[in-house]
Formats: sequence, C-alpha cells, structure tokens
Amino acid sequence: MKVHNPFRVAFVATLGVGLGLVLIGSIQTLSTILLYVGTALFLSLGLDPIVAWLERRKLPRWAAVLITILAVLGVFAGILVMIVPIIVGQITQLVSDIQDLIEKGWNPVAEAKTWMTETFPNLNVDDVFTYLNDWFESLDVGAIGEQIGGGLIVIGGAVLAGFAGAFIVLILTIYFTASTPNLKRAVYQLVPASKRARFIDLGEQITDSVGYYVIGQLSLGVINGVLSAIFLSIIEAPFPAVLAVIAFFFSLIPLVGTLTGSTIIVLFCLGLGSPTTALIAAIYYLIYMQIEAYVISPRIMGRAVSVPGAVVVIAALAGGALLGLLGALVAIPVAASILIIYRQVVIPRQNER
Repeated sequence: MKVHNPFRVAFVATLGVGLGLVLIGSIQTLSTILLYVGTALFLSLGLDPIVAWLERRKLPRWAAVLITILAVLGVFAGILVMIVPIIVGQITQLVSDIQDLIEKGWNPVAEAKTWMTETFPNLNVDDVFTYLNDWFESLDVGAIGEQIGGGLIVIGGAVLAGFAGAFIVLILTIYFTASTPNLKRAVYQLVPASKRARFIDLGEQITDSVGYYVIGQLSLGVINGVLSAIFLSIIEAPFPAVLAVIAFFFSLIPLVGTLTGSTIIVLFCLGLGSPTTALIAAIYYLIYMQIEAYVISPRIMGRAVSVPGAVVVIAALAGGALLGLLGALVAIPVAASILIIYRQVVIPRQNER
C-alpha cells in the first residue's frame, strides 16, 4: 500500500497516541471515583431483587427502596452497637488494670531483673541492663517520635478517607437503587429497535444474576455468622459476638474468605482463650467448611449464578489481581454474565452458520 501523505499519517498517529495517553491518565486519576461508582452499582444491583420483591407486594418504588436501605443500615448499626461496647469495655478494663498496678508500686524493671536473675543465674544482669540503657540513649528518640507521629497521622487520614468513601458509596448506592429502572431504560434506548427486545432480555438476565449472587453471598455470611455466634458462645470462646461478626464479613469474600476468617478466629481463641477452646473451634470450622462447600454453597449459589467451579476459581483470582477485594467480589457475576452471552448469543450464531 502506497502512502501518499506521510506527514498527515504521522500527525494523525501522533494525535491518536497522545489521546490514548491522556485517556489512560484520566482513568488513573479518576480510579478512586470509578471504584466508588462500581461498588455502588454492584451493591444497588444486589439490592434490586429485594426492592422488586417489595414492589410485587404492592409497595411503591420509593417505599421499597427506603425500607431496603433502612434495613441494611439497621443491620450495620446493630453490628456496631454489638462490637463497640465490647471494645470500649476491654480498653477501659486494661487501663484500670494498669492503673491498679501502678498504684500498688509495680516496677516492671525490677521484676524483669529478678526473673532474669532466677532464670539465668550465670548471667550478669546489671551489665545487660547497662548495655540496654546505653543503646536506648544512643537512639534519636525525637526522630523516632516524629516518625511514629507521622505514621499515626497517615493512619488517621486513611481512616477518615475510608469513612468518607463509605459515605459516598452509601449515597451513590441509594441513588442507583432508586433509579435502577431509569438507568436500565436509558441504556436500552441506545440499542437499535430491531435488536432491543433481545438486548433487554439479556440485560435483565445479567442484572438478575448479579443481584442473586450478592444475596446468595450475604446468605452464606449470615449462616456462618449466626452458627459461629451460637457455637462460640457454647464453648465459651472469648468475645463470641466479635468473632461472629468476623466470620460474617470474611464469608462475603469468595473462595478464601471462610478459611481466612476461621483461621483468625482459631488464633484469637488460642491467644485469648485456651488451647482446648482453639482446638474445638478448629475442628468445628474444618467440618463447617466442608458442609458449606458441598451442601450449603451449591444449594444457595447454584440458584444464584450457574458458573462451573473452575471458572469461579479463575475469575476470582483474576478479579482479585486486577481490582483487589472488589474485583474478587465482582468477578463471579461478571463471569456468569459472560457465560450468559456465550450460551445465548455466540453459540446460536455459530450454529446458524
């Protein structure tokens, strides 16, 4: 092929590359906002089946949305009310114990010297403490304090940013949930009228699969949380309510969530409880994970999304690598959507040829 105007071709190519770079830079700059929007859309699609169920009970759309949002906020408020008093109580107890020890003349340095003298009789304890004292004086305590203070400021900023992000996601979720039919209608209008009916059918199947998946994952979390609260209370594990909340939230993560949450709970029981309690908890969670994997999860998630096990593993790993936790959550309904398009669009077209 002969190029008649190389300058024009090079100029257009340069503009195309520059526009692509600008677009990529814009996406990177807006990544946090896009993450908020994606999370809110995902949550709103998860709440839409509940809203639709309430609408079928003759409730207006605004009332169904309001009841659904209030119910979700009520659940999270209940979790906070359950956890915060326990944490505050434990911190208060710790401060009180430390204050009592100080009032009784507790001297940790003297106790450490006595213990080391009794445990290691051949060790010159005074020389060890002299060396430690010289090493401590050689440190730049001011610089260390500045680093710690800077780290605390960073952590505080991250916590505030997290709360602000959660509030933004909440507002967007309420908006998307209230206007889901209008958003769908606007997207459907972009498709030519001759293909619109088929596109609407596929779109409804895809959005329904996302919603049912979210509800199914929440159901697994509720089952794990309730059973954990009952079992941990029976074996008198430390802070069973807090550990049950941990079990609930980690069960929302596909594939590795239940295993990770169970490991944290067992280690918690081992550290603050007793080895016997930790062993009983470990046996319980090993049995529960088998029941969840082969009995509970297939019954719940099989009705939500019909995705082969190998595709679930690959999708969750790929989504987690690309977008972290949100990617792992969204990956499975996205895989279900791709399978719907593959089965109902690609295969029929191939069979027609």
